[in-house]
Amino acid sequence: MKGMRNISYLSGRLYSAQAAPKFEAAAAAERVRLPAQYPQITKLPNGLVIASLENYSPCSKIGVFVRAGSRYENAGNLGVTHLLRLAANLTTKGASAFRITRGVEAVGGGLSVTSTKENMVYSVECMRDYVDTVMEYLINVTTAPEFRHWEVADLTSRIKVDKALALQNPQLGVLENLHTAAYKSALCNTLYCPDYMVGKITSEQLHAFVQNNFTSARMALVGLGVDHAVLKQVGEHFLNIRSGQGAAGAKAVYRGGEVREQNADSLVHAAVVAEGAAAGSAEANAFAVLQHVLGAGPYIKRGTNVTSKLSQGVAKATTQPFDTTAFNASYSDAGLFGFYTISQAGVAGDVIQAAMAQIKAVAQGGVTAADVTRAKNQLKARYLMSMESTNGLLDEIGTQALASGTCVQPESAAQTIDSVSANDVVNAAKKFVAGKKSLAARGNLGNTPFVDEL
Repeated sequence: MKGMRNISYLSGRLYSAQAAPKFEAAAAAERVRLPAQYPQITKLPNGLVIASLENYSPCSKIGVFVRAGSRYENAGNLGVTHLLRLAANLTTKGASAFRITRGVEAVGGGLSVTSTKENMVYSVECMRDYVDTVMEYLINVTTAPEFRHWEVADLTSRIKVDKALALQNPQLGVLENLHTAAYKSALCNTLYCPDYMVGKITSEQLHAFVQNNFTSARMALVGLGVDHAVLKQVGEHFLNIRSGQGAAGAKAVYRGGEVREQNADSLVHAAVVAEGAAAGSAEANAFAVLQHVLGAGPYIKRGTNVTSKLSQGVAKATTQPFDTTAFNASYSDAGLFGFYTISQAGVAGDVIQAAMAQIKAVAQGGVTAADVTRAKNQLKARYLMSMESTNGLLDEIGTQALASGTCVQPESAAQTIDSVSANDVVNAAKKFVAGKKSLAARGNLGNTPFVDEL
């Protein structure tokens, strides 16, 4: 009750609620309406693609996308992209490792490097006032690395730690094994340096890889929160990089197979896929919708995935805890489609077979118009929400600019998704059912079927 003594004082100090509308009206009158902006794309004579989007953010983010992912490695330099990813802040011809680190930190910026099977992305972010400063370091890192022998040697311990931390996630290991099982070349290369190659990749191999792949026609400069004219001026600094298409990579060839990693874990992680569709194709859109028809993860936090056909089917096969989701990956010239399951070791076979049965049911026409409509709405929402974040938006614009030199507007992407019919979804399921399977599994695999038993 002691805390209630000053109620009379407070009641006299509170402001009238009637003043709020007047204040809001005045503030609204002072607001400036900024014109809507769309991505601008320019292709320079040397093949470099420049894309930008002025989103009026107080911070800018700029990325250099390079078609130089792990698929472009060969038997003699496996793991070179992993080492290259960690070598981003090493000494260049224009700045020392210390200067790069101190310079980026001094303006509150950030420098990061990510890689996929197909691309490497070098990105910097900072407040608008310091774009020129961080771009100097971005240009140095991507066009003038030195790869000094002693600095490269110091990366050995970092590679081991980076790989150990990443592979603590069993799902990552299973998906890497899945690509190894599915492909003969290119996409079978892992994102992480093989153990037998750790410490054996030389500075000369790093230089050779950059020389062959970091060429103007294989790069895109993408910026958010930056003027397109300014970005074009920055792009001129890239005119001194190597021109041309660079070394041609091997074509991805699907083969089908399996990789089984036996251990004592009570949970079995398993992925089963067949050949899917390449990115950008109409068939890829059908597979994307099929993924959401089957279930692409729960949409209610801590809730049951009641609309997922995979979850409904597996729930009838076991009373033990499990998790299952459809898997879909599209690359420039290939794709994988299937499902991923996590289950108790004793019922792994039942869970996998139940998931297979659900896709077979769709292939036989067991899908309604309501199922397809819901799946398309979920796919559109996931696509649009992914671009609400700066990272997602930069990645989407950069990937499209690098692949095709264009950028599809969200409205067009939504229309493309809407054009997928129920028959397209059924045909995609039929392709999975008829296709040669690949399997990757990890855990106590005594009750996990082999791929030829599926």
